[in-house]
Amino acid sequence: MNTMTSRPLGALVLEDEWPARNYLVELLEQSGRARVVAAVPSTTLATAALLGAPEPVDVAFVDVHLAGELEPEAAGLTWIEVFARVPGAPRVVLTTASREHALRAYELGVSDYLLKPFTASRVAESLERVSATLNSERSERLSPAPVNASTSSEPRRIVARRGKSLVFVDLRDAWAFEAEGRLCFVHAPVGRLDVDLSLAAIEAVLRESYLRVHRNWLVMSPHVRSIERESGETTLIVGNDQRSVRVPVARDRVATIRDALLATAVVGLRREH
Repeated sequence: MNTMTSRPLGALVLEDEWPARNYLVELLEQSGRARVVAAVPSTTLATAALLGAPEPVDVAFVDVHLAGELEPEAAGLTWIEVFARVPGAPRVVLTTASREHALRAYELGVSDYLLKPFTASRVAESLERVSATLNSERSERLSPAPVNASTSSEPRRIVARRGKSLVFVDLRDAWAFEAEGRLCFVHAPVGRLDVDLSLAAIEAVLRESYLRVHRNWLVMSPHVRSIERESGETTLIVGNDQRSVRVPVARDRVATIRDALLATAVVGLRREH
């Protein structure tokens, strides 16, 4: 990343294909140059996420072809055209399987054109290009206020869905994430909500905050209220006084998880032998 922009770029991913969306999120997070604010499959959800994002969106990675839209073949371009006129709109990186729309994309002022299949090096190159563009624009504005290099003290939020509504959940209130088939859910005081990412992609984004206790579960340790053992199975009770969820612990993870939870306690039990 260049010197003027020390914080990771806030990124929005608009991609209708579930595997491609999750892979791109993983590449963006692993690059260390971006933090994914939202990853959605439709222009409607992208618009809502952009307007209600909990933190700035610096760049949007937009797929050209979006199934389910009125004109799917160029739905991404249409969305870009609309938001290009909005003051403070994010820079755009177009993602597509062909070069067919390259000319139209550059007429719309996109920062880069990312061909599928994505690669880590190419994604990093796109982020570097966007950073350079943003820094150039800031220099031209001669803004006297420096960019805050650290946002660690600011609360981070997760974008989830309840039906057709977007719900923003403070990260501190996201007790656990659950995978069920190809679906993923976040458990919070407001209930069980849909998340448009795989558990692996969520773990890549939030690896420092959550424990992988089972192939289908991630939990935030401060919300673990108790550990129960019955008939050889270990279960975590996660939540608060009003609502909780039972989370299974994989047998090969029991000792590691127990030690990790005990390590966070000021006082604890005698270690069992």
